Amino acid sequence: MAAHRASRAGTILAFDFGTRRIGVAVGESAIGLAHPLTTIASEQNERRFAAIESLIDEWHPALLIVGLPVHADGTAHALTARARRFAKQLEGRFGLAAELVDERFTTHAATEALSEAGVSTRAHKDVRDQVAAQLILQTYFDQRDAD
Repeated sequence: MAAHRASRAGTILAFDFGTRRIGVAVGESAIGLAHPLTTIASEQNERRFAAIESLIDEWHPALLIVGLPVHADGTAHALTARARRFAKQLEGRFGLAAELVDERFTTHAATEALSEAGVSTRAHKDVRDQVAAQLILQTYFDQRDAD
């Protein structure tokens, strides 16, 4: 995984990794704006990677972003290593660079954004992970542009 922020032109896919669902967002590096895309709802790795392969075939991304879950103080927790492994698997399977982005508070922020947008609490589950992925990708764009 790239330790530095490469300036890559093109489409970027971002992932909010979870054990049950993976939220996916898409953005174009030239405009630096992220959009929620889909949620992959499966616990089976082969199904997950098949869905990701379809997205990669459709969007032809130049870069992949994976949210790195950590505690509020920045220390690792149970999902941290799994998200790192997921990013390495993406690189290995698809031959694309995968960068990690701190995802602290993105799920909470996604839930708040959905509530403010008037999305019913019942509908949150269906879109929360892709909105979290959108926030992860937007964080990447904002940090890149600040450098």
